[in-house]
Amino acid sequence: MWGERRWRGLGTHRVPEVLRVHSPNEVAAWIGEESRWHRAQGRYEHLVARWPLLASALPRYFDVLADYEAAEFQRLEAMLGWLVTNPQSNLYPRQLPVAGLDSKWLETRTALIGGLLTALRASEAGQADFHDLCGLRRPPQLTRLMILDESLRAHMGGIRDLSAPAAELAGLNLPVSRVYIVENLQTGLAFGDLPGSVVFVRLGYGVDALAKLPWVSRAECVYWGDLDTHGLRILSRVRALLPRVSSILMDEQTLLTHRALWGEEAEQSSDVELPALSADEQLLYQRLKKHHWDVNVRLEQERIPWDYAWGSLLMRHNGGPGPG
Repeated sequence: MWGERRWRGLGTHRVPEVLRVHSPNEVAAWIGEESRWHRAQGRYEHLVARWPLLASALPRYFDVLADYEAAEFQRLEAMLGWLVTNPQSNLYPRQLPVAGLDSKWLETRTALIGGLLTALRASEAGQADFHDLCGLRRPPQLTRLMILDESLRAHMGGIRDLSAPAAELAGLNLPVSRVYIVENLQTGLAFGDLPGSVVFVRLGYGVDALAKLPWVSRAECVYWGDLDTHGLRILSRVRALLPRVSSILMDEQTLLTHRALWGEEAEQSSDVELPALSADEQLLYQRLKKHHWDVNVRLEQERIPWDYAWGSLLMRHNGGPGPG
């Protein structure tokens, strides 16, 4: 609809006042997106005819419906079809018999495929893990350690740095007397040789893997993580699995000695108490939680000067208490 408008200095002109469109097709034509709209509409109808449960989910993926090349759209449909027919294949993605599928294509579309499968399996809507949802086998979680004893390395072809699934490491049955567990990779790499010892790195909350290694549970274990609430939470978790775990450089003295190196923990652990901590560790945890010294205090492991840290580790290894 048009109407007249009068402006000082410009006079009276007819201008559009109301645009009436009567269908999505007319909207698409008006904004110059007619070809994309028709392509998306045709693909929507095709997929819903095959899987009616997708009707409410597909509108969220308009760009996929409108812009995927024909071969890519066919690959997506074939992928969905195979996963629906084979919900628990326990295959690695590389084994899937879908034409043109490669790992990079799949890795960049896990949210899309997961969202569509969730719609198709309404009873599993709360299941977020992509591999579980697709019934696919996860890549094995690798556990990394450095063998710090020269004589032990000699029996393993001289290998110092080793990564393997925990189930395979369990079979090594290494005759170690001391196991160190550190969070930072560079810290683990910096360890020098220590008789009868290994050091595990970057386990984070995956420390449960250590419980699968009988030879670790027989050794004396020393944990060194970031000095913050999550570091102490992981320590508590390790000690629940391996009661002989002690900590090093995770005490109030170490924290206050390195005050100038403090950072800020983005989000503190939500646990009120950590039952596996010692009395001193529990007190430290509570003080960090209550911002006793400052807000969300954090001392990252790698900020502690290496000379100080390595001296403490050597003193502990040789039988002394050492700082921390």
